[in-house]
Amino acid sequence: MKADIHSFESMAALDGDGVRYAVFFTGCPLRCAYCHNPDTWHRSGNEWTSEDLVNKIKRYKPYFKNGGGVTFSGGEPLLNAEFIVETGELLEENGIHYAVDTSGSVALTDDVKTALDGAELVILDVKFFDAESYKKYTKGNFDNFIAIGKYCTQRGIRLWLRTVIVPDINDDEESIRKYAEFSKQFKFEKYELLAFHTMGFFKYENLGIKNPLSDTPALDKNRLEELQTILNNNI
Repeated sequence: MKADIHSFESMAALDGDGVRYAVFFTGCPLRCAYCHNPDTWHRSGNEWTSEDLVNKIKRYKPYFKNGGGVTFSGGEPLLNAEFIVETGELLEENGIHYAVDTSGSVALTDDVKTALDGAELVILDVKFFDAESYKKYTKGNFDNFIAIGKYCTQRGIRLWLRTVIVPDINDDEESIRKYAEFSKQFKFEKYELLAFHTMGFFKYENLGIKNPLSDTPALDKNRLEELQTILNNNI
């Protein structure tokens, strides 16, 4: 089986436990207004088989200490759920675990369930706490996201939550409290806020794509810390 892969990141430390090898798939059903990686929206033609990918990953196994392993990201990795299942079986044969970093933007099919079941950790992007904002800023299906979060909770799959905080969109204290209340329907280990940044703006220019937030500044680090404290105090 083959899948289109955008890029890799070795020695990644922010995408799960321990040292990670991150695999970024192409393709995403969302069009988030604040997307940092519009270059992952469409296929690149850079196809890999499961066997070739695992052979590449195995070279980094000595670094997978303290719970480290592979993180499938994107784009939206669960568009390639069947490929993840096949690759995950090969990784397991080599004593390597995988995590899935997902927006939860796909339908909860049997293949998606199997991919989630095989993960040691799911990192779920909580974009918004209500269907109206979700549709406005991501163009996606809010119900898909809810279904995947609840499935992980019901199955007892380890779950981390993340939310990107964007100036003038969701950087107010009321929104953070709503995120906290919304998150209580899921069973998770931690909930992390991430700061909107402008480092990916050049990608929009290179691709000739309109950047809807071209005039939006990066979120101040101190403000992010303040909001994280509010979130922590309400979950």
